[in-house]
Amino acid sequence: MLRATLKSLLARKVRLLLSGLAVVLGVMFVSGAFVLTDTLGRSFDAVFADAYEGVDVNVAGKPKVALSEMQGEQVPATVPAATVQRIDAVAGVAGATGVVTTDGAQLIGSNGKVVTSFGPPQLGSNWQGESDLVKLREGHEPRADGEIVVNAALAKAGKVKVGDRVGVLTPLAPKQTFTLVGIFGYSGDRDSIGGVNEVAFTTPVAQRLLLGEQDVFTNVTVRAADGVSDAALRDDLARTLGGDFEVKTGAQLSADASASLKEGLSFFNKILLGFAAVALLVGTFLILNTFSIIVAQRTRELALMRAIGASGRQIIGSVVLEAVAIGLIASVLGLGAGIGIGALLAYVFGNLAGGLTLAGIGVPASAVVGSFAVGLVITVVAALLPALRAARIPPIAAMQDVANPDRPLTRVTVTGGVVTGIGAVLLFLGLSGNAGDNTLPVILGGVLFAFIGVALLTPLISRPVVSLLGAVFAWSVPGKLGRLNSGRNPRRTAITAAALMVGIALVTGVTVILDSAKGSIGALAQDTIKAELVISGASTGPRPASFDPAVLTKVAALPGVQLADGEYGDMGMVDGKVTWLAASSDVTALQRIFGAKTTAGDISRLGPDQMLFSSDAAESRNISVGSRVTVQASRGEPRTYTVSGIYESSELTSPVQLPPQAVKDFAIPKPNQGFIQLAPGTPVADVQPQVEALLADSPEVSVADRDAFIAQQTGSLDSLLTMIQILLALAIVIAVLGIVNTLALSVLERTRELGLLRAIGLRRAQTMRMITVEAVVISVFGALLGIVVGVGLGAAVVRALKDDGITDLILPWGQMGLFLLLAAVIGVVAAVLPAIRAARINVLGAIAHD
Repeated sequence: MLRATLKSLLARKVRLLLSGLAVVLGVMFVSGAFVLTDTLGRSFDAVFADAYEGVDVNVAGKPKVALSEMQGEQVPATVPAATVQRIDAVAGVAGATGVVTTDGAQLIGSNGKVVTSFGPPQLGSNWQGESDLVKLREGHEPRADGEIVVNAALAKAGKVKVGDRVGVLTPLAPKQTFTLVGIFGYSGDRDSIGGVNEVAFTTPVAQRLLLGEQDVFTNVTVRAADGVSDAALRDDLARTLGGDFEVKTGAQLSADASASLKEGLSFFNKILLGFAAVALLVGTFLILNTFSIIVAQRTRELALMRAIGASGRQIIGSVVLEAVAIGLIASVLGLGAGIGIGALLAYVFGNLAGGLTLAGIGVPASAVVGSFAVGLVITVVAALLPALRAARIPPIAAMQDVANPDRPLTRVTVTGGVVTGIGAVLLFLGLSGNAGDNTLPVILGGVLFAFIGVALLTPLISRPVVSLLGAVFAWSVPGKLGRLNSGRNPRRTAITAAALMVGIALVTGVTVILDSAKGSIGALAQDTIKAELVISGASTGPRPASFDPAVLTKVAALPGVQLADGEYGDMGMVDGKVTWLAASSDVTALQRIFGAKTTAGDISRLGPDQMLFSSDAAESRNISVGSRVTVQASRGEPRTYTVSGIYESSELTSPVQLPPQAVKDFAIPKPNQGFIQLAPGTPVADVQPQVEALLADSPEVSVADRDAFIAQQTGSLDSLLTMIQILLALAIVIAVLGIVNTLALSVLERTRELGLLRAIGLRRAQTMRMITVEAVVISVFGALLGIVVGVGLGAAVVRALKDDGITDLILPWGQMGLFLLLAAVIGVVAAVLPAIRAARINVLGAIAHD
């Protein structure tokens, strides 16, 4: 039986290769995700080990507001210079150095634009001299307040050289101009560590521009005396300084920084694994179809084996053994391809990160185990149903010339209805917020059950729908034959179409959600924002773009300007809970520009000790007018305010409004947006150029009219949609392989039939057209099914997000039409090889085919 199975497998190498290719692509995603995260993880380990190489112990103040990675970047509390001296006097300390280092120092390059960094920080620091890690390559250290040095990576990116006058933007001050007096690099001839751009000032300038205070530091690096261990010194310093400081060894800092980045990488890893799951789900349909057709073709062969003594268990073992062989080969190939893809993505990521030095490409055990587990399990599970069907073939079938007739669709239809119902219930629980902490798994489970349920229901509707679609081509004999062929086996057509349905449904669903979000946000902004011009900028890092608040005073003085409002923001604590804090330079903008309505108190003015709440935030915290509330911003000390007014909640307004005096304690005490309201009849074109001129020293931001601003804000959704479409294209590629495989196997199955058709006059070109019509009908049916399912899923999500501001359901009619056209093209492409093979069939040999 084993020899018979192996010979059978080798006899169908090409058709089984197509099935295995689907598994290869899915496994490639799985192994590639693990290889990528392992490589980047080890690379960041090395980066942070270098960065903290000269640090035995580090002392830093505890942040005023503790934030998670998803909430934003923490602002560390400062360490007074007196504390540095106190640390230096502790027994076992060989030396203590006050350090100023914070993200947000941006160099303006030779082209007048800010040098951006997508990911790595843009550090500002005080120059601490050369060390084993840092070496000057050109020029000298900064000796005067008007001098800076930069690392070589930043000098190259900004195309600046020693002696140039350059502008620098910092979080706490407007643009400053310095003389570039030196360029430094790092050990190992590196221009940067981890892609970080760094600007170094004199210590007083760094304190003023980066911390807003003199004689304070962000942290203190401590060298241990000979014979004193880092851990022992850390413990001594912690006891001496008390609980207001965080004291860690250099090894701890390195591990913590690396772990923080790895947390982000794990999220990226989950995204890649999600797309791998989609690819494997589609691949499951392909393999199931392939084995179903192969078992149908081998009906007489398997029945004959039963007749000569093979048991049902041996028949199942034979089919499953073929699946195991395919799964093993596909897993090996997928693992190899995944290693290559992981290495390629790591290289791309390293370059985007500004030249991250990659560790050697490694293959973690998780990649190997995941590849073989996924490849084998998916293939065997997909082959199991056809194997069970093969075991039930009666021996008497060996003496019949016809295969077993199609079985009734009652059982599969009922099962499909039940599975679809389970999917609908899970989606309802997840989208309605009744799943608790398991919301995401419940939603994903609902989507999976919905896809499987719809796939099981597809045979019921395939024959009438395919017949209707095929009517378009029924004007010719090849068209009629192709139409009949596509509908003659509803199960096979349904499984083939379901593979394409999954990819199209996901793309359509995501498009519906994102288009609805864009439309809802755009409509809300159009109806709400009563400003003709908006100052804003695209964020290129963890901190938002900002501009000099003095610009607003100058804008307000321009002819035709009624109101110039600056919007500030910060993450802070309100009565102990992390909350987004907002402040306006002119509190009347809340009503005049954003149309906020008063629900209690007075929101038209705000004293220095008063604050406003949105109605939702006030209700959730049981706050009313007159309540006393304690607020802690990123800097400064806690402050207690009196609630003087409550306004109606809106998607465009913050839950909390503080007076303009509070912004001095914000992480960035500069406005990140500005809204300009013009007097009636004032042309936008007259004012906009004047505002642009006032923003000359703020190259991070620009001024645009309201329509352009709204388009700018929703543009990120287009980028997200494009990325998702590219990743989901893999599922569509696998679906194309499924159509090719089904047609190729169908041509083999109908060899005698094709020979008879050729014998009675069907020409080669007509044969090719017949196969092409069959492919186009199946692929368009799959796309149509995917569009319907995708619209349904998308509409359900939009409905669930109604309270979050997505109120308009927008259907992407143009995209849906494009998907149908793409499906027709896919059908034509998928039919090429099977059609050529069918046209080349030897007529006499085909007629004699058994």
